Amino acid sequence: MYIRCTTTRTKATGETYKTFRLVESERIDGKVKQRTLLNLGRFFDVPKSQWKSLSSRIDQLLTAQTDWLTIDLEESLETRAQYYATQIITSRSTTLDDSVHFETVDIGSLELVRPRRVGVEQIALHAVRQLTLDDKLKSLGFNQHQLAASLGTIIARMACPASELATHGWLQTTSGLGELIDYDFEDMGLDRLYQVSDQLWKHREAIETHLYQQERDLFSFSETITLYDLTNTFFEGEAKTNPAAQRGRSKEKRSDCPLVTLGLVLDGSGFPRKSQIFPGNASEPQTLQTILEGLEGRTGSTVILDAGIASEENIQYLIEHGFHYIQTS
Repeated sequence: MYIRCTTTRTKATGETYKTFRLVESERIDGKVKQRTLLNLGRFFDVPKSQWKSLSSRIDQLLTAQTDWLTIDLEESLETRAQYYATQIITSRSTTLDDSVHFETVDIGSLELVRPRRVGVEQIALHAVRQLTLDDKLKSLGFNQHQLAASLGTIIARMACPASELATHGWLQTTSGLGELIDYDFEDMGLDRLYQVSDQLWKHREAIETHLYQQERDLFSFSETITLYDLTNTFFEGEAKTNPAAQRGRSKEKRSDCPLVTLGLVLDGSGFPRKSQIFPGNASEPQTLQTILEGLEGRTGSTVILDAGIASEENIQYLIEHGFHYIQTS
């Protein structure tokens, strides 16, 4: 869509004058032709430098879409764009067939019914599919309902991290993820989220290995640096059925509660490689060898660890197995 200027000569006097039209190109029978959308008349006085912005804004109004870069017009030019767009819509309503119908809508009377958000969900779902995590879960035996619950749990942790109970409410009343994956979360019971969390944990090693390999292929990075650290968290109850829940030194000053120790290994680009849960009373230095043996770390890699893990025994182990190391304070 663009504005076209045409010079016309009067037959009677030979006088020339200019007329302006808003036109768009279309291909008819293999040939490109211009079709007039609106006659702007002889006295169209918008400076030529603003024609492109004006026509682009009219096109936005006609298609009810906006570009990533908003076309910011001064007030008088925006008024013209609105006026010209209205004229085109009016002319179309009188020339098109009965299947096309325009109505005036009172914006103030509109009501939102079951509003949903899909921004973060769309990006997170794209990442999940780019890493082929959904295909991996299917290969691990997840059925349709388990796959939907898994995606709901994982993406909720990215978009709105909370408990299973809060995630269940978020999926049912706030998020539009169900529309994106064609699944009705309103029919999903809360128990399914708890069950799928256990199922994901059961396949943790296979999922972690798959994700890290996909990330390596996607970003083409090499394994040269390994960052390892630990933290712990506590249970408010006794956690008698969890053998890893033991009393130890709490980093949250809750040594009165049973703890579990969480270990996480990252590569130099910050991508998780492996996670591990240790008993709450585990000696932090003694966990390093378990983690590195599970990773089958490449000889010559650099391991970064803090002073709490950098015991004399661990340093000797790293040297003997061909690792470099950096100790942080």
